[in-house]
Amino acid sequence: MSHTAPQRNDVAAGEVRNFAVSFSGKLDSGELLTGTPTVIDNAAPSPEVLTISNVAVSTGSLTINDLTVPTGEAVQFTASGFVSGSSYTFKITTTTDATAAQTLIGYVVTDTE
Repeated sequence: MSHTAPQRNDVAAGEVRNFAVSFSGKLDSGELLTGTPTVIDNAAPSPEVLTISNVAVSTGSLTINDLTVPTGEAVQFTASGFVSGSSYTFKITTTTDATAAQTLIGYVVTDTE
């Protein structure tokens, strides 16, 4: 997998969690994310399915892994429906405002306690 976030998020079954994923390292100078990103559970344990909502490009600066990420350089989303003892890999797909627009993909791995 390319561009997998460095941290592995630990969650508990039943939690509702907010995620923010920086794409700063993949953007060209002056380039920003645009449009509505998509987020899927790329390795869903069958038959459980996570609920993924509130998917958006960041509208303000964020702190992710102790680094400030400028507006428009991160994707945020909420996930719920975690099952104990499972691992989840979120696949985030987003586009940029470059001419010609780029499509970027990133991943976040999450384990349940």
